[in-house]
Amino acid sequence: MLRFSRTKIVATLAVILIGLSLAVPSFIPADSRKAFMASLPSWFPSWIIPSRAIVLGLDLQGGSQILLEIDQPDLVRSMVTGLRDDVRRILREASVSPEGGIRVINRGVELRIPDAAARAKVMPKLRELAQPINNPLAAGGQTLTVNEAENGTIQLVLTDAGINDRTRRAVSQAIEVVRKRIDFGGTKEPSIQQQGSDRILVQVPGLQNPQELEDQLGKTAKLEFRMLADSPSGDVDLLPSKDEGGAKVPVERRVMADGSDLTDAQPAFDPQTHEPMVSFKFNLRGAQRFGQATSENVGRRMAIVLDNVIQSAPVIRSAITGGSGQITGNFTVKDANDLSVLLRAGALPAKLTVVERRVVGPGLGRDSIEAGEKATLVAAALVIIFMFATYGVFGFIANIALIVHVGLILGLMSVLEATMTLPGIAGIVLTIGTAVDSNVLIYERMREEARSGRSLVSALQAGFDRAFATIIDSNSTMAIAALLLFFMGSGPVKGFAVVFILGILTTVITAVTLTRMMIALWYTWFRPKALPF
Repeated sequence: MLRFSRTKIVATLAVILIGLSLAVPSFIPADSRKAFMASLPSWFPSWIIPSRAIVLGLDLQGGSQILLEIDQPDLVRSMVTGLRDDVRRILREASVSPEGGIRVINRGVELRIPDAAARAKVMPKLRELAQPINNPLAAGGQTLTVNEAENGTIQLVLTDAGINDRTRRAVSQAIEVVRKRIDFGGTKEPSIQQQGSDRILVQVPGLQNPQELEDQLGKTAKLEFRMLADSPSGDVDLLPSKDEGGAKVPVERRVMADGSDLTDAQPAFDPQTHEPMVSFKFNLRGAQRFGQATSENVGRRMAIVLDNVIQSAPVIRSAITGGSGQITGNFTVKDANDLSVLLRAGALPAKLTVVERRVVGPGLGRDSIEAGEKATLVAAALVIIFMFATYGVFGFIANIALIVHVGLILGLMSVLEATMTLPGIAGIVLTIGTAVDSNVLIYERMREEARSGRSLVSALQAGFDRAFATIIDSNSTMAIAALLLFFMGSGPVKGFAVVFILGILTTVITAVTLTRMMIALWYTWFRPKALPF
């Protein structure tokens, strides 16, 4: 195992050089990087040159901040629309037709059923719509009131307690949607916090234009599939259509399927027109609803509605039972990418309005940042001195592997465009310790084997072989803890976990493979008779 073929040596060095080259852009100013990329000839494949850099966090460089507020009137309208759909469903199942249809009133709906028998048939179901509020912080009560008049008029009106409870839940849901839209890769470390009862504070590191953040969060991304209506009369909505140049066309209010049942959305290209589009997939419930809707309406046009705008209205040629489809609408590549991200993140429960936008400075003072950097350098220097003093030339080999280890972490963070915060720097310092710990385990095992009378080659071989299982076990337990921090944490906690996980992965390359290769070359070149420590 101490014999390394030339192919294996070249492959190991190539991986290390590529990893280290990926870290180079992080040490070059952004303006210089952009100027260099712009100076490349048009025929040169620019993807060969590493250009991504690590983004510094809010605590190190600042970023953009916007304060969002749940648009309560829009939320109430959404609640009333949902209430109207529930009432329509109950009436349809009971085969009861209200006189004059269902009318929308202030914070509720109204209908009139003159027939007492029919009214008695639906009233129990209508009263079931009034759910109790289970929030322990609220004073209790119902989400809505159901009033019945002698002339057969029935009113269902949302209560203040119900609206406040829905606002509270909408804020919690909106925070998760905002987090997925901004940080769908889990590496940007945004700060997203609730402010008061109906506001959300969003801070994104490294973003110097708050307008970009506002554009990303300004869309509700509410996707609905409805049928085009034959006439503008009846229970329909008039919505603008992209196919008709923005002219309004009648669309049935009944939603056949919606974006809440989507499991995936990806940008793609139409195989016929080669134009950008978005392909999507439903879960089981969505696939069943979509399949039933298309099978019952073959020959009709289905409107794909996004935020109350008809993106396209294709004719249903046959039942679509596969649970997937496409959204077209004269998209650019960027539009298709952005829309797929929005649909994967899910729709906002209500429109978010921007209360305040501004650029924020670093969360830590320059003294704190310099102190953290100095602590990192001092810790690394002490570890290097200790290893060299304790293990001699093997310590020197471990120090080279340690430097490569840190470089590979920075290279992987650059590829992922991960955000570096002060907890992330702490994660690098911790992985330095774990990487050195692996070398210590190997070297001490070599020393024990040599003392037991083994030859030098046998001791070197046994040191790697018998310490390898221990290294894997220790790193596996740390990886489990880091994964838990990544999936259950947020912000700087997740950033610390990302750095720690990358450090564990690179430890296997540097503390085992690279160290083994350098020791094998050392033995081949110098042919020593004993360990150098």
